[in-house]
Amino acid sequence: MINKPNMTEAEIQKNYQEFLKFVSDNFKGDRKTNLLKMYSEDELGLSLSMSPASTCEHFHLCHPGGYIQHIMNVVKNSFAQKKLYEINGGNINWTDEEMIFAALHHDLGKLGDPEFGDYYINQTEAWKEKKGEYYELNPNLPYMEVSDRAIFLLGKYGIPMSWKEFLSIKLADGLYNEATKKYLVQFVPKLFMKCDLPRIIHIADYLSSFAERNVWENAKAIERV
Repeated sequence: MINKPNMTEAEIQKNYQEFLKFVSDNFKGDRKTNLLKMYSEDELGLSLSMSPASTCEHFHLCHPGGYIQHIMNVVKNSFAQKKLYEINGGNINWTDEEMIFAALHHDLGKLGDPEFGDYYINQTEAWKEKKGEYYELNPNLPYMEVSDRAIFLLGKYGIPMSWKEFLSIKLADGLYNEATKKYLVQFVPKLFMKCDLPRIIHIADYLSSFAERNVWENAKAIERV
C-alpha cells in the first residue's frame, strides 16, 4: 500500500486494487460478494480511491487517496492494539474478521452516498483554501453522523454485521463524540460493554490519525528547507 501525500493516478489505482484484494482475501460468501459490489467502480469505488481522509491539511491525509491509506492504517494498528491488549491480560472475545470489518468501515460514511454524491467536495471559498482547507462537506447529503451513514450504507448494500462490529463502528470516535458517551461511560456493572473491540478500533483510529498528521508536518518541514 503506497502511503504518501502526492500520489500519481497509477499509485491511487494500485491502492484501490490492493484494497479490493484485501477484502476478497478476508471475507467470504454473500458478505464478500456484497462488499465487492459496494466498492466497485459503479458504486463507491471512485470515492473510495480518491477521497481524502479529512478536510484540512493540518488534520490528516487531506489529499486524494488519503481515505484509503487511513483505513488500511487503522486495520494495521488494530492488530497492534489487540496484541498489546492481550499482553496486558485483556479478554479477546472477537474474531480477526470482526476486527478487520470494523476497522475497514469505521469511516465508511465519509464516502458519501451514490444517490447524493461524495462526502468531501473541493473547497469553493478561496480564502479557506489559502488556509489549507482544501475540502468541504457536501451540502447535498442528508445529515448523518459518519458512523450512522456507515451503518446505513452497509444495510443498503445488504451487508450484515455482528453486534460487536456494529458497536465498533458506532463508537469509533470514542469520547470525542457526545453521542457515544452513554455507551462508554457506565458505572453500573451490568451495563458495561460486553466486548472491548470498540475501544481497540477507537484507539487504532486515534493513533493512526495523529501519526498520519506527521506526513503533512514532514512535508511542510521539507518545503521550508
